[in-house]
Amino acid sequence: MAQKTSPAAETDVTSAAAPRTRDTAAEVAVLNKPTAVGFVVPAMGLIGVFMLFPALWALYLGLTNFRLTGSAALNPEFVGLDNFSATFDDPLFSNSVRITLIFVAFSGVVGQMGLGFTLAWLFRRWRGGVRRAIEVLVIISWIIPASVVAFLWRAFLDGDEGTLNSLIPGDAATEWLLRQPLLAIIVFNIWRGTAFSMLLFDAALNTIPPSHLETAKISGASTWQTLRDVVFPSVRGHTLTTALLVSMWTFNLFTPFLLTGGGPNFQTEVMAIYVYRVAFQHGEFGFGAAVSAIMLLINLLIALVYFRVLRERRKT
Repeated sequence: MAQKTSPAAETDVTSAAAPRTRDTAAEVAVLNKPTAVGFVVPAMGLIGVFMLFPALWALYLGLTNFRLTGSAALNPEFVGLDNFSATFDDPLFSNSVRITLIFVAFSGVVGQMGLGFTLAWLFRRWRGGVRRAIEVLVIISWIIPASVVAFLWRAFLDGDEGTLNSLIPGDAATEWLLRQPLLAIIVFNIWRGTAFSMLLFDAALNTIPPSHLETAKISGASTWQTLRDVVFPSVRGHTLTTALLVSMWTFNLFTPFLLTGGGPNFQTEVMAIYVYRVAFQHGEFGFGAAVSAIMLLINLLIALVYFRVLRERRKT
């Protein structure tokens, strides 16, 4: 038989709940609009000072003939889009774009992502000290300063007393940084950036329900069939995100300068090195700023392509 609650008891319950409601409302009221604005303004100020203003200033310089020396340094003239049009007449600019695209495709998308996914897949079931040791070794290659890594790789690839040549038997030793400079910086960047992709793919693989993999194994699916039908569709969104981050990071990379200086004969002059050469070595700051704006536009186009593909994937 159900018990009846007296009106007094109901009043007590209501009165007991009322203070909690008022307390909750008071807590929410603390995060009102002025308070939220107060939290956001400092962050927006830092973004404006250190990111937005330099970007706008570089865009303005790209519209002038500003130089580091001479009369144009004191009184730069407005030249409009002349710097932008001049870039397409410079064969070295076209060369830097081609080198950059090759560098991004093979060292970033194919190399880092391919090797990173392979390592994450092979080590996904490893546990204990061996897995931690492998992860530490891989991550170390990513966190070591670029200048130190470049010095080590120069010693490794040196033509006279380099470690690689000493390991090669016969007469196969060569001047790697002179005869295969683009291949050298591609392998160098793969070695250094694979850890980032490996960590992202390891996190992505952990989101796949184990039952899906067990079902594929019970049904007799091969490793390739499991990857094609279960793994790749499950981590597609993570793959696109990783591809976006790796592509943009590699596209703006200046590290190859520490290894080859952009040479020999401009064979490793990616766009970041091209900007450095024309702006700081030649003093054409306005022209260099114009190239930087073009690099920014290319970055935005790359991001838009990835976002479009990711949006289409979510619709399906």
